[in-house]
This record gives sequence, C-alpha cells and structure tokens, in this order.
Amino acid sequence: MLRKNFALAALALALAAPALAQQAAWPTKPVKIIVPFAPGSFTDVAARSLAVELTQQLNQQFIVDNRGGAGSTLGANAVAKSAADGYTLLLTDNSFVIAAALYPKLPYDPVKDFNQVTLLADSPSMLTARADLPAKSVGQLIELAKSKPTELTFGSGGQGSSAHLATELFMSTAGIKMTHVPFKGVAAAIAEVLAGRIDVSIASLASGMAFVQSGRLQGLGVTGKERSPLLPNVPTFTEAGLPGYTTTYWWGVATPAGTPAPVLAVLHKEIAAATEKSRLKTTYIGQGARAVTSSPAEITRRVEEEIGVWKGVITKGGIKLEGS
Repeated sequence: MLRKNFALAALALALAAPALAQQAAWPTKPVKIIVPFAPGSFTDVAARSLAVELTQQLNQQFIVDNRGGAGSTLGANAVAKSAADGYTLLLTDNSFVIAAALYPKLPYDPVKDFNQVTLLADSPSMLTARADLPAKSVGQLIELAKSKPTELTFGSGGQGSSAHLATELFMSTAGIKMTHVPFKGVAAAIAEVLAGRIDVSIASLASGMAFVQSGRLQGLGVTGKERSPLLPNVPTFTEAGLPGYTTTYWWGVATPAGTPAPVLAVLHKEIAAATEKSRLKTTYIGQGARAVTSSPAEITRRVEEEIGVWKGVITKGGIKLEGS
C-alpha cells in the first residue's frame, strides 16, 4: 500500500511538473496591460512607464490596451472575464473602488473576481481655488462657505467621479455645503476654476500643480502627512486644522482571480523592481505622484475598506448617477 501511494504521488508530481514549469517561466508571450481610460491620463502614463520597465526586465513585450468607458468598469470587466493565466493585467486607480460603491450592479465582483497584486503609485489630493477667491486658506474657505451656504461652487470630472466624491467627503468633514458643477473630465473643471467661473476643485496633485506653481491658482491644502516637495508652500490639511480629511489618489495592478501563485509572485517582484528604476520614478514625480509598492494583502484590504468609505459618502450625499 505504501509503495502504491508513493507511486501515485510520484505520478501526480510528474503530471504537474510541466504546468509548474510553465508558470515559473512566465511570461512566454506578450502580456496585455488594460487601462480603463483613454490615452493621456496619468493612469495611462503610469501603465506605459511600467510596461517599458517590465519589457526590459522580463525580455517579453508588455502592451498597453486602453479600454475607456463607464467610469472604468468596461476595462475592469474585460480583465475580470479574461483567462487567469497572467497575460492580462489591470492598471487602475481610485475609480475602481468608486465604481464599486457607486454602481448598483456591476458585471463583476470587485473583490472576488480579482487578485490585487500591488500598489504602483499614489498622489495627494489638492484643494485649489481661483486666484481671486477671498479665502486664502482651508480655514478661510470653510468660514466663507459657512457664511454663504451653497453659494460657493466646486467643479469635478462628472457626477460620481473621484473629484466629486473627494469634495463631498471634504464638505462632510468640514461641515459645509457647496454647489457641484460637473464637467466631462477634471481638466475641464480645472479650466473653469482658472477662468474664475468656478470657485474651487479637489483633484490629484498633478491636475493643478503647474497652475499653483505659476500663481494662476491658489493651492489651499494637500492631503498626506507631509507637504509635497513639488509645492512646499501649500500646507497639509492637518496643518490647516482639518486632520480628518485624508483622501489620496492611488494606482494599482490586478489580475483575474485564480491567477497562479507562482505568476503572481514573479509579477509582484518585477513590479517592485520597476518602481526602483530612476526612469519610472522621474516620470511619476513629474506627474505629481510617487512610485510605491505594497503586499497583495495591503492593497486588497485598501480596496475593501475604500469601497465601504465611498458607499458612506454616496449615501450621505444622496449621490446618484446622471440620468438615474
């Protein structure tokens, strides 16, 4: 009996060996990185910079495939429905958790249908204001908004966008109310603040960084524990007296659920190596972001926690999708 069991175990190992060897040799063909947005966004830039490094490190081509639409859910669904073999990756951002909180029904489960691999980058949120707004600090803006309920306006990249929800969270934390003016993209919202037709906007550091540096916009506050070295004169929200406001932008890499553990291990290791390359770091810093990594458990926990946070913001603010 012992001899028979040993023989069966040896046979099973022999049958599994080719599959294990194939996994260990990953990748043996081009790998697709799906970006759920059109070209030009930082998410797209982040993916292309990563693809350059991974192509060089693994001697296999990594190709960026832009699949924008429906608040990033089209691209995410394409990855969720792909083969779990390590040859289709998702590079996404906060929109992944916001969509999970905002849309009542998705064609995928944002937790069960993905293996979260690692964070790739993060960036502070920044509150910007038109240059001639009387409020010159976060505290003064809060005072002004309280004295004129709903009269101040804030712009965003659309109903339910990350900028919209970030501002809803700010208003809830500060105990104020401003009027939302949605646009088709955060760049359009920033343009309206520049023109003086909108009072404020909250978005990633990169969105308004150049305009604050040139003095065309006021930078009232950034999230995070420290000031950004790119904007050393802009205080943190904690310094401004609002420590409870901590939202940040982040970008991460995921695969379809069930991707083999050996593939995930190689992918995590190589992404971590890529984030140490000066070329990638310089590109990200130029966009107001920093290259970071995390364990799969850390980013999975972040995804789950932020879905809960944004559901609370959406419920409290009575936020609904346009047309619903």
